[in-house]
Amino acid sequence: MIEPFRITIPQADLDDLKDRLTRTRWPRPLPGGGWSRGVPVGYLRELAAYWADGFDWRAQEAKLNAFPQFTTDIDGQRVHFLHVRSPEPGALPLIVTHSWPNTVAEFLNVIGPLTDPRAHGLDPATAFHVVAPSLPGFGFSPFPEPADERPWSIVRVARTWAELMGRLGYERYGAHGNDAGALVTPQLAAIDAEHVIGSHITAGLGIPTGDPAELDGATEAELAELADLTRRFAGGSGYGPYLAKRPQTLSFGFADSPVAQLAYLVERFKEFDGWPDEEAAEPIDRDLVLTNASLYWLTATGGSSSWTYYEGAAGMPINQTAVPTGVSHGGSPLLRRIAERGNRVVHWAGEHGDSHMVAMNSPEPLVRSIRTFFGTLEGRLEGQLGGTPEGAREGLR
Repeated sequence: MIEPFRITIPQADLDDLKDRLTRTRWPRPLPGGGWSRGVPVGYLRELAAYWADGFDWRAQEAKLNAFPQFTTDIDGQRVHFLHVRSPEPGALPLIVTHSWPNTVAEFLNVIGPLTDPRAHGLDPATAFHVVAPSLPGFGFSPFPEPADERPWSIVRVARTWAELMGRLGYERYGAHGNDAGALVTPQLAAIDAEHVIGSHITAGLGIPTGDPAELDGATEAELAELADLTRRFAGGSGYGPYLAKRPQTLSFGFADSPVAQLAYLVERFKEFDGWPDEEAAEPIDRDLVLTNASLYWLTATGGSSSWTYYEGAAGMPINQTAVPTGVSHGGSPLLRRIAERGNRVVHWAGEHGDSHMVAMNSPEPLVRSIRTFFGTLEGRLEGQLGGTPEGAREGLR
C-alpha cells in the first residue's frame, strides 16, 4: 500500500523546459511600469534566463531525493510524501503541510533540524519523525485522470492525512502547517483529536470577526497593526475571486508556458510578502523559488493546485479546542486574545519574518517555535503519564 518513490525527471523534459524558456514571446512593458501593472518584463526576463542557463535542477532534485519519499493511494488519490525518521529514540511524529502556491520544497531547510537536532547543534531531547505530504493536486500528488468529481476540501485533506498517519503506524502525533497548511492543520486536530496531540501553525488565528468586544482594551499600536493587516489582505491583485470562478482558463497558460507559470508564482510571493519597496530583492533564495516553479512546471499542476479557491476552501484556519494550539508568527497580544476566544492557545511566539513563506526564508525561528511548542506538550504529557521522559515519548509513537 506504501511504495518507495524517487524523483527522476527525464532529461527530455528538462531540455523542453529550456527550449520553451529561450523561445518565449515576450510582451512589451506597459505604461506606468514597476509592479503596479504586474510582474515587470525586465525582472522576469532576467529570472527566466537564469532558470534556463544558471539554475541546476539536478542539484535540487538530489536535495529532495536525499529524503526518503513514498506514495500511497487514499480515497482515490495518489499521495506523495517525504517520511524522514529521526535517529533520536522516542522522537515525536509530526506531519507538516505546505502552503499555496508551494510544494514540499518549502520544508527543505527545516527537515534536518527537526529530525536530527543533534547534528544541527540543538538539544536532541526534542526531535521529530517528519511526514511531509504533497497536497492533492500539487506536485507529485496530481489529480487522477479523469479527475475525481467529488470536491477536494480542507476537511477531505484532513481526513486523508489522518488515514496516512494511521497507515504509517503513528498512534499519537503532532501537526504543523503554513498558509493552506494552516487551514489543514487545525481541521486535522478537530477530526483526529484522539491521535493529534497539538496543532501548530504559522499564523491566521486572531482575525477579528466584527464583534466590538474583541477590541476591548486594544492599544493604539495593536489597532495600527490590525489596520495594516486589513490593508494587506483587502484588494491586491484580485487573483482569489478569479481562481474561485475560472481556474481552468489560467491552467492552459500554466501548462504550456513556463514563463506564464513563473510569473504567476513570483507575483504571489511578492503580493503575499507585501514588500514595502518594490525594488527590493525577493527575500527567498532564487534557487528555492525556481525549485518550486520547476516542480509546478514539471508536474503540470499549476491549475489543479488552485482547488483551495475554486472549491471554496480558502479562508482562515478554523477555531478548535480539541487539542492545544501553538502559533509561530502570531502578531500582537490583541490577536492572541481574539484567538483565545476559540482556541486553547498555549504557545504564541510572535515571530516576524521577511516572508509569508517562513520555512523558506526564516527556518530557524520556525524550527524554534515548533520545538518549543511540542516540547512543552511532551513535558505536560510526561507529567500526566507519571513515567520517565523516554517512556512518555514512546507512548506518543
